[in-house]
Amino acid sequence: MRKALFACFLVLVSAVCWSQDQYPQFTEIVTDNAEIFSHAQLEDLRAKLTQFETETTNQVVVLTIHELGSETIEQYANGAFNQNKLGQEGKDNGILILFSKLDREVRIEVGYGLEPYITDAVASRIIRNTMIPKFKEEDYYGGIDLATDQIIEFLKNPEALEEFNRQIEAEGEFPWWALILMTLFLSVFIAAGSFVFYKGYSNLVEMFRGIFIGKLGLLPGLFMLIPTLMMVVFGLVFVLMPLFFLAMVFGFDFDLDNVSLNTALFYVVPIGFFAVTITLAVIKILIKGKEDFKLSWVKSDSTYMSKTFSSGGSHSFGSSSGGSSSSSFSGGGGSSGGGGASGSW
Repeated sequence: MRKALFACFLVLVSAVCWSQDQYPQFTEIVTDNAEIFSHAQLEDLRAKLTQFETETTNQVVVLTIHELGSETIEQYANGAFNQNKLGQEGKDNGILILFSKLDREVRIEVGYGLEPYITDAVASRIIRNTMIPKFKEEDYYGGIDLATDQIIEFLKNPEALEEFNRQIEAEGEFPWWALILMTLFLSVFIAAGSFVFYKGYSNLVEMFRGIFIGKLGLLPGLFMLIPTLMMVVFGLVFVLMPLFFLAMVFGFDFDLDNVSLNTALFYVVPIGFFAVTITLAVIKILIKGKEDFKLSWVKSDSTYMSKTFSSGGSHSFGSSSGGSSSSSFSGGGGSSGGGGASGSW
């Protein structure tokens, strides 16, 4: 029994140790397990990155491997980064460049402390414009060497980083003719949504008017309420979504992080919506002046229903003796949180 327990203990310890060291343990600032660098290239890269760390305490580490195995490059980079605790504790100022030769993938993994500088967009553009073109020519050292030069420059020279970010923003800008075409295209959806919203909301107001004057039964009216509300919401979405997208394209910044969703809104907005709708229905009755307020629980005026709803192509419910139909619309202690970018060639 004791031997069996001891054997289980050894297996458990081995599993723990393996899980803690399943990634390479770094002893150098550049670890070339894939053997893609010459001796001179390896020494030059190590000297450059060591000098940068000495001058700034920021740590840029390079790891090359033959293949990732069963993990994605994001999982592998994050695991190797955190296992080796790149950067300094409290600063989290480490960066890992992971290169996988057989998978033809590369990743720049950025520690928390440097994410405001080497953002996902910056890392992605370095990979796309600097590293991948060199890798396609099998100039692996050239791609990694230039990428580390850029990272060092951006971390030492804020003006260079600012200019680089301006270039990224310029890449994402639409030409004037594209903005015009996009606006015209989205205007079709806005117009269609406005029409659907108007028809649905008009029917909703008329439904309440019909209920208040006794020509539409209360129970049939409640059944009609659901598809009509769907029509209103559908139209509203078709209006607001294109407008929201156009606002973002034209540079309006929506700080959604600072928008607090109060539970009261879930009650105030629907109550306000129905209050306005009911008020409009009452005003409509008062303007006509020939109709009295009364209530019918079930029975509806078939002539009113046919004339008001069926002819408009919307919902119709007959009286108690009639039929019904409906329609509706539907390193040194640092850590990484996964910031960075990946690429393949």
